[in-house]
Amino acid sequence: MERRPLVLVHGLWDTPHLFHRLVGQLDRAHVPLLVPHLPHRLGAVPLRTLASHLDQHIQAHWGSEQPIDILGFSMGGIISRIWLQELGGASRSRRFISVGSPQRGTLTAQWIPRWLFAGLADMKRGSALLRQLNADSSALASLSCTSFYCRWDAMVFPGWQAVLPLGVSHAVPVFTHQQLMAHPLALSMLMHTILGD
Repeated sequence: MERRPLVLVHGLWDTPHLFHRLVGQLDRAHVPLLVPHLPHRLGAVPLRTLASHLDQHIQAHWGSEQPIDILGFSMGGIISRIWLQELGGASRSRRFISVGSPQRGTLTAQWIPRWLFAGLADMKRGSALLRQLNADSSALASLSCTSFYCRWDAMVFPGWQAVLPLGVSHAVPVFTHQQLMAHPLALSMLMHTILGD
């Protein structure tokens, strides 16, 4: 069976290497992958700029027509969502998987000055970016949306609010943010969703 291509979008202080365990399993399942590096200068680059860079990677790799699925981890989930909602990505996507992503903001970013770290400030609770994305999420309505989160997440706090405004959500029984992409149980849950019809 031919698998739909999948884009994996890393988060803050991460590189594509973050996904190495997941990529190993996806390779064995013959899922075509794009795992771009999006340099964010420690959170200084605005998330809309990073979403534009993501779009450039996707266009260069698969053109403008190839249907894809997309998975974003942490900050990568917000970048992916901007691409879907504002850059036309939803029109060519079937599935959006958000993993430990501050879709409603995180208190850990609350005191970050925007002039210094614009990308980090975009993830504040009540930021202008998140208000705009959440005010009209209709572009996501045609997608299969799934959110995975860690209740005890110290990076995306409170962890139970790291969910999209639509679709299904799953609490992953792990204890840290990074375990969402490393723990065998988390990987099993992700693979089940990625390979599901």
